[in-house]
Amino acid sequence: MPNRWHCLLLLPACVSAVTLDCKHIRIDKKDFDLSALGGPKTIHEQRWLPPSISNTTFTIDLCGPLKKLKGVDSKEQCPSGTRVCGVEERYNPIDGVKEVTEVRPIAGEYSTSHGRSMDPEVTRLKESSNTAQEGLSIELRGGKFPETRNGDLQKAIIELHCDSELTGNEGFGDDEAVVDAATYGRMGKRADDDNDNGDEDEPELPDLDKGKSLQFVSYKSEKDDLGVLRLTWKTKYACESAEKAPAKEPEDDKKTAGWGFFTWFIIVLFLLIATYIIFGSWLNYNRYGARGWDLVPHGDTIRDIPYIAKEWVGGLADRMKSGGSRGGYSAV
Repeated sequence: MPNRWHCLLLLPACVSAVTLDCKHIRIDKKDFDLSALGGPKTIHEQRWLPPSISNTTFTIDLCGPLKKLKGVDSKEQCPSGTRVCGVEERYNPIDGVKEVTEVRPIAGEYSTSHGRSMDPEVTRLKESSNTAQEGLSIELRGGKFPETRNGDLQKAIIELHCDSELTGNEGFGDDEAVVDAATYGRMGKRADDDNDNGDEDEPELPDLDKGKSLQFVSYKSEKDDLGVLRLTWKTKYACESAEKAPAKEPEDDKKTAGWGFFTWFIIVLFLLIATYIIFGSWLNYNRYGARGWDLVPHGDTIRDIPYIAKEWVGGLADRMKSGGSRGGYSAV
């Protein structure tokens, strides 16, 4: 029983240990905010596998689980809770058809489904690689492929390199490069023609990630059959100088706090007035048997408010008119 209560008391710490809060990352007494890098980002690995061309799209959301894509079969997407997913498509130029051949959940939170946690590990590049490069190294785990007893565990290692000129979101948007099956088919046909001429060079595949701050490094099986995806990401948010908050932030906080106090003041005042009216009406009904306007405390005064306001506005208008003239007399 004591051990069970001990686990319950430590539950908040355990939950924070298996998640990655992009907004609050503290390493070696230095704070980093990577929330601007949130959202799905894609990167590609292309290979020539005669007679097909393989294109593996790696999708990563550093700050939250990937959302399911509408109109795409669930079998062609990674399971819920995935942060890093790899989907391989193969294009066969012979029949001009593309198909999804592999779906690899590389990293994510699968504690409820498969008992594996993401177990993130964040270190400074200066500490992990013993180099002068400023930045962070983030390791995310939890994936397994295939999802069988003998499947290989997966891991993603993302190195965020400090670059004060880049936000890290360059190259991502609706205008990202996309190659359809027909284009790959023409590449495969050119490769076949080259091979007929005795040229064994692979066809030059298009660069789908040109201009992106996020770049693919490698994806391969490392020690203990662990599948490791390595990516590099240039961003100013990995710079240690980026930890300093803007100078105007405290003023914004004061404005927010002031507006909150004013809002609560209005709410409390409204509740007090409503309570007074309700209690006064109840008292007039039970003590004097009042009905209609007589129920409302000071009902006559409230009823006369429109007339009082009208008279006050009229008097104010008369004073303004009289103040702008001399009453018909002229100076002698």
